[in-house]
Amino acid sequence: MPTPTEDATRPWTFLSSYALVLICVAADPKTRMRDLAQRLGVTERAVQRVVAELADAGYLAVTREGRRNSYAVDLDRPLRHPLTAHRTVRQLVEFGLGGKPRR
Repeated sequence: MPTPTEDATRPWTFLSSYALVLICVAADPKTRMRDLAQRLGVTERAVQRVVAELADAGYLAVTREGRRNSYAVDLDRPLRHPLTAHRTVRQLVEFGLGGKPRR
């Protein structure tokens, strides 16, 4: 059985990059891709891919505001996996933020 130190060095987490991006964007709709990447510990390109896929699937709306983007999370969409489809993005975001998302 691994020690707690060995567990801490393993690169996986319980929530995917998709969930983490939704949580972060709900907390700060004007966040930059660079800031998201740094916060999540992934590349900026990985964040761009996740954001594009979430937008294509209707979970995020991206609005250009001058030189920056603003994001809106569709909080009422159901989660995608059959085991969690009875839950909404709102519930995921509230879990991640420990309370209500920003509007």
